[in-house]
Amino acid sequence: MIDFRYHLVSIVAIFLALSVGIVLGTSFLEDPVIKATESLANQLRVGNDELRDQVDALQSREAGNDALITSSTPRLVQDALASERVVIVEAPGVTAGTREAAQQVIAASGATVTGRVTLTDRYIDPSGSASIDALVTEAKPADMTLPVEGTTYDKAAVLLASAIVTSDPAQMGKVNPTATGILEAFQRGGLLTVTDQPAKRADLAVLIAPPEPYTGDNAAQQAGAIVSMALGLDEGGRGAVLTGALTGTAAGGAIAALREDTAAAEKVSSVDTLDMPAGRVVVVYALREQLSGVAGHYGIGPGVSGIEPSAPPTPTATSGG
Repeated sequence: MIDFRYHLVSIVAIFLALSVGIVLGTSFLEDPVIKATESLANQLRVGNDELRDQVDALQSREAGNDALITSSTPRLVQDALASERVVIVEAPGVTAGTREAAQQVIAASGATVTGRVTLTDRYIDPSGSASIDALVTEAKPADMTLPVEGTTYDKAAVLLASAIVTSDPAQMGKVNPTATGILEAFQRGGLLTVTDQPAKRADLAVLIAPPEPYTGDNAAQQAGAIVSMALGLDEGGRGAVLTGALTGTAAGGAIAALREDTAAAEKVSSVDTLDMPAGRVVVVYALREQLSGVAGHYGIGPGVSGIEPSAPPTPTATSGG
């Protein structure tokens, strides 16, 4: 029989063999492994330093380009929209900095910014579409025709557009007598807020898209509500531009939804670089292009035809719409 001492000796022998193997292995492999590891670490460190230098150079170049465009903006847009009137409509979530930067460039182009209409989260909440539909029916002037097969947001956009834009140059700056009370009704419903005097109608509109794409089950409907508003403004006036940052071109983004809607994309222009000084100049160019009946999509995201219109507008002090 194999006694306990045999087992003990076997176990000791196994551990002794393992110990010898480890000692021998580390003795033979220690230097090559360490050297290989150090070499790889050095390569990664050099690579990271090179990438960091490239990023720093790109950031410096971008900052220089932005500074140049910012200082040149008044000259680049001078009189491009002289005698025109522009209303700004904001989707929920737009920051004051984004809006103010856009408004400054539009004003520098010679246009009068009539005012601002800011949509609320309640406006784009699909669960409240029934109440919006009821409000539209109540506030609609008797002689106004709304799209029969349109969605609730299509109808609401047509109604709101009638109160803030016009395609008749003779009516610019004047309140639509048949649309009196529409903005007030939407404000009472908690669907929007108004700043300055957008009721003194403009002929052009800039709709600022939300800063982030919509997500979840209602994303398509929410983005669609913004597209409907853009189309309503375009058809009610002489042109509209939907603009925002590149994030708006991602799935669930309002700019992406517009560009994917063939009918809307043929009428409404879009710019996805509003957060860049150059992009704000392009918004002015796109508005000017809209006056000639042409729509285009500009920026750096999917679906664009270029960074700007192929033929930037020739400034004129007597455009008059």
